[in-house]
Amino acid sequence: MGPDPQYVGKLHSNSDKGDGSVKYILTGEGAGTIFIIDDTTGDIHSTKSLDREQKTHYVLHAQAIDRRTNKPLEPESEFIIKVQDINDNAPKFTDGPYIVTVPEMSEMGVIRTALHNMDREAREHYSVVIQAKDMAGQVGGLSGSTTVNITLTDVNDNPPRFPQSIYHLYVPESAQVGSAVGKIKANDADTGSNADMKYTIINGDGSGVFSISTDKDTREGILSLKKPLNYEKKKSYTLNIEGANTHLDFRFSHLGPFKDVTMLKIIVGDVDEPPLFSMPSYVMEVYENAEIGTAVGTVTAQDPDAANSLVRYFIDRNTEEDSYFTIDASTGTIKTAKIFDREETPWYNITVAASEIDNPALVSHVPVGVRILDVNDNPPELSREYDVIVCEDSKPGQVIQTITATDKDNSANGARFHFSLEEGLSLNPNFTLRDNEDNTASILTRRRRYSRTTQDIYYLPVLISDGGVPPLSSSSTLTIRVCACERDGRVRTCHAEAFLSSAGLSTGALIAILLCVVILLAIVVLFITLRRSKKEPLIISEEDVRENVVTYDDEGGGEEDTEAFDITALRNPSAAEELKYRRDVRPEVKPASRHHPSSSLDSIDVQEFIKQRLAEADLDPSVPPYDSLQTYAYEGHRSEAGSISSLDSATTHSDQDYNYLGDWGPEFKKLAELYGEIESERTT
Repeated sequence: MGPDPQYVGKLHSNSDKGDGSVKYILTGEGAGTIFIIDDTTGDIHSTKSLDREQKTHYVLHAQAIDRRTNKPLEPESEFIIKVQDINDNAPKFTDGPYIVTVPEMSEMGVIRTALHNMDREAREHYSVVIQAKDMAGQVGGLSGSTTVNITLTDVNDNPPRFPQSIYHLYVPESAQVGSAVGKIKANDADTGSNADMKYTIINGDGSGVFSISTDKDTREGILSLKKPLNYEKKKSYTLNIEGANTHLDFRFSHLGPFKDVTMLKIIVGDVDEPPLFSMPSYVMEVYENAEIGTAVGTVTAQDPDAANSLVRYFIDRNTEEDSYFTIDASTGTIKTAKIFDREETPWYNITVAASEIDNPALVSHVPVGVRILDVNDNPPELSREYDVIVCEDSKPGQVIQTITATDKDNSANGARFHFSLEEGLSLNPNFTLRDNEDNTASILTRRRRYSRTTQDIYYLPVLISDGGVPPLSSSSTLTIRVCACERDGRVRTCHAEAFLSSAGLSTGALIAILLCVVILLAIVVLFITLRRSKKEPLIISEEDVRENVVTYDDEGGGEEDTEAFDITALRNPSAAEELKYRRDVRPEVKPASRHHPSSSLDSIDVQEFIKQRLAEADLDPSVPPYDSLQTYAYEGHRSEAGSISSLDSATTHSDQDYNYLGDWGPEFKKLAELYGEIESERTT
């Protein structure tokens, strides 16, 4: 210690005679920094304080050389400097201050309690100072100290205690079931899980009305309502409530039972309540089609309070269904306000409200369901549209279709159906109906083989009646189509035009036939074209002389091209042929016959004939799909004037006097003027 260098030791060589010719050199750990040497005398000094706890020794090398020649006088030698220990470090606690937890009531330990049964609830924290001395505490030794903080941990050595032996609680009778109505708490000096407890209702007249649960965070007992309260029936309840620890330490069971009991008196408060209905819900019934004002049922409600105020009823008009009913405000009788249809709406749900006359703000509600009872007001009908097919090779008694029926009424009025053919019709020779007595019926054939070419569609009227009271019935018509079928019953075709296929002709044969027809048509067209090219004059027999007026807008072959028009309508009725049907349209209605007795045709006049032809054209669906204008100028066979046609006047000259035409009347005035002028021209 101190500012001056500390003498450590001395180097000396036997070759040193003291005349200063020897030089000492020091090398190694700390040489020149910590340790310095006097190169003439060889004295070694320490320039700094040494710490043994940091470095216990130093290894150095010394050598003596001739100062004049710098040659070593002796070999290099090694020496060690050891640092001696002195008491310069006091004892030290490396981890202090210490924090220690010791359970209360502990008996012994490394740090022992000085007091018996130390109580955490009395004092929880302690601080202890500990000192350590070296040199066994002798004079000159050093010492160190630390602090130990001791905390007493809790044990369950304190039972819970209610602050009061009797509690009072006020609960209004309007309290909702399931709601919390009060709290109660027992004190426990312990902490943590040692203070956890459970509350229980052990007896009392309100044990069935109230329940208690424990709040784990606040350790309070929550009292809840299990059943509704009624001040008019019971005004108070008494409960005995127990609070007990849930975690017990049997080492301290001698300290007493770890539970406590208190009494809770509950006072029920009177509240003005709304009317109370006699039932929680109502179900009523009424028949459909009942007259407006029919009584459906009655609801009743009373004031539960002692005042027993009068009650008025009304229907909540919240939905459209509420407008179907009315209610008597005094009696609660519900009546119909509209006509009901069960098939449209079988059930109605309404809400009836009741309020006290003295306090209209207090309102209670009750749901009312109205079931609409069925009346047999819907006749049965076929369940669907049936496409009935009968094969041409069907046999008598063969079932071709099974039909079913539906009824909008319920099973009491429409579960049993009866099928039959319409009464009043003659016995059907083609088909018959069999009631299977299971709400189905079968359609059977009555003869062998059917022909599409003769008749391809049949109509079968079916009468269906139900088993309701009174029974209702309806008539439906089945359409039966005749089809060609394979041997296994599969339908091949149902078109009457396909009769060639049923004859067994192959596709190649049909193509050959069509080709022949086309060739024949080409020959006919060629023949007609050659005939027209000859321009033969039109020859009209005197027996069938008439004027023909043909109007058309076809730009075809010119004036002589009248082949595109059917002029049979302009011919003599006695020579008219029967009208041919079109092949591309199947007539739905059978046209009226055009055959007339010859006597009637001879006596008919032109106006009646035109009306008849007009009516036939309007009713005949087989005529071409375009309008045609037919102009008739035939005068008949028995005209006294004979033929007045001008067809002969163009080729022959007649000397006949036509002045008598003026005597025939106004109908022949124009003709008389025309021929009179011609005659005058000839005279001039």
